[in-house]
Amino acid sequence: MRIIETNSPEETYELGKKLGEEAHAGDVWTLDGDLGVGKTVFTQGFAAGIGVTEPVSSPTFTIVQEYHDGRIPLYHFDVYRIEDPDEMEEIGYDDYFFGDGVCLIEWADQVREILPEHLHRVTIEKNLEKGFDYRKITISEEE
Repeated sequence: MRIIETNSPEETYELGKKLGEEAHAGDVWTLDGDLGVGKTVFTQGFAAGIGVTEPVSSPTFTIVQEYHDGRIPLYHFDVYRIEDPDEMEEIGYDDYFFGDGVCLIEWADQVREILPEHLHRVTIEKNLEKGFDYRKITISEEE
């Protein structure tokens, strides 16, 4: 487990970018944290690290957004509105999870039971006592 502290959106972006540069086809990354902690900023950096050049935003109403202009495809999920993991069946989630790209899943606890055994978990937390832009980012591997 790694814990990284950032003190600006730019630092959070750069951390995401570094991890995106290290990402491989078949990786599944989960991204958890309260509203407004910087998940989208992290994701934008992660996408840049993969080489995505198109604008990246949270796919809140589409469940998954696909980006194919990087060195490998990026499948960005936002499952906040999923009430039953069976809803993921409708979009063919296993083709994404076990496909040729990288999956980044926001609010992954909503679909915990269908996640693959091996994944990278990123949790972003605020601590206002350490400053408005302070973030504690925990990165762990699950096998």
